[in-house]
Amino acid sequence: MARRLPRTPRTPRTPRISRRTAALAALAVASLALFAVLVSLQTVLYGTALPLTFILGAALCSAPLLSLRYPRWAIAMFCSAAFALPLLVVPDQATEAPWPWSVPALVTFVLFVGVVTFVHGARLGVVPLGVGALLSLTAPLLRPEIVATPATAGSATADLIVTTSVAAAVFLVAILVAGRVRVSAELTKEREHSALEGSRRALVEERTRIARELHDVIAHSMSVIQVQASTARYRLPEIGDAATSEFESIAATARGSLTEMRRMLGVLRTEDQAAELAPQQSIDDIPALVDTIRRAGVTVGLEMTGAFTDAPQAVQIAAFRIAQEALSNAVRHASGAAVTVRLQADLHAIGIRVRNGRATTPPAHPSGGYGLRGMRERVELLGGSFTAGPTAEGGWEVIASLPLHERPSSETTAPITQENP
Repeated sequence: MARRLPRTPRTPRTPRISRRTAALAALAVASLALFAVLVSLQTVLYGTALPLTFILGAALCSAPLLSLRYPRWAIAMFCSAAFALPLLVVPDQATEAPWPWSVPALVTFVLFVGVVTFVHGARLGVVPLGVGALLSLTAPLLRPEIVATPATAGSATADLIVTTSVAAAVFLVAILVAGRVRVSAELTKEREHSALEGSRRALVEERTRIARELHDVIAHSMSVIQVQASTARYRLPEIGDAATSEFESIAATARGSLTEMRRMLGVLRTEDQAAELAPQQSIDDIPALVDTIRRAGVTVGLEMTGAFTDAPQAVQIAAFRIAQEALSNAVRHASGAAVTVRLQADLHAIGIRVRNGRATTPPAHPSGGYGLRGMRERVELLGGSFTAGPTAEGGWEVIASLPLHERPSSETTAPITQENP
């Protein structure tokens, strides 16, 4: 049977158009629309010369776009155009339409104040609001013939009040929206930072647990060596003094190594981690682990073939942890899917395969990938092989091979094979 390599997980597709690009496009469309309407109305209703209308209208309507990069130049250009346009009108025609602010000029003024305030803050946004309001007051003073009658004077006053009120309201709304967006961005950044710290902490704790388990395995072997070396002269009275001295040196070295290992473990263990007094889990505990998952309502199949009793303790612990982490991932990220656990042992290695089907409901918890990384580190520490990836049916599969004996790195074993789809 050929061994099928797992496919690379698909990365989520990024949106084709970002929010910033969409906002720029909308602002550009609004500026062009306002420019077209302003030129038409300013020429027809107010009698302004067409070339001047084009120049001043372009300066007025392009100011919101220019303010994104050069806010001070945009403010100067907008205020100059807003000051000149009301003065270049025919008096008889100006009395028939809103003055000194036409409707497209009013909308552009409001848009400009909102953009500057939202992008650059209230301290800079108040400048076009205040300067625009003051400049609009100078138009009736410089063109008194337009407001010579009470009706036109009242119309101009109402136009100024409406323009200033709407611009001030948009200024306040822009301040509130900008503050909310800023707070939301900071909260999102803080959540990402917290999630990253939690993932790093989980990875460090997993590595610490691996170190403690290795300590238990190696400490047992070192203790046996120390006891055998210390009692050699009593158990084997026929050995000479030179051999006795050599055994005592071996025992002293073993005791020193045990002391150093305990000191290292004390550094790795944090203050809130108490010493684990229960025996380490092994392959024999995997059926009980599967029963626990089944009691939680998950369909789990277990198949164990071969003899596992002769496996080294480090391999036994690694096999249990890999099965435990793979089952936990299946429960978290493939809700409602059936899971199959298969262990197979031969003379050279122990193979582990945990496979789940397609999830019937969306995963409740996002995956950071640190569980897979911890399993890979365990397998590589023992000189084995590890693969994980999606299946053709839409599920997920974890395959690990743990060697029973030390072997050359070029030799590979794969006690578990995958059928061709």
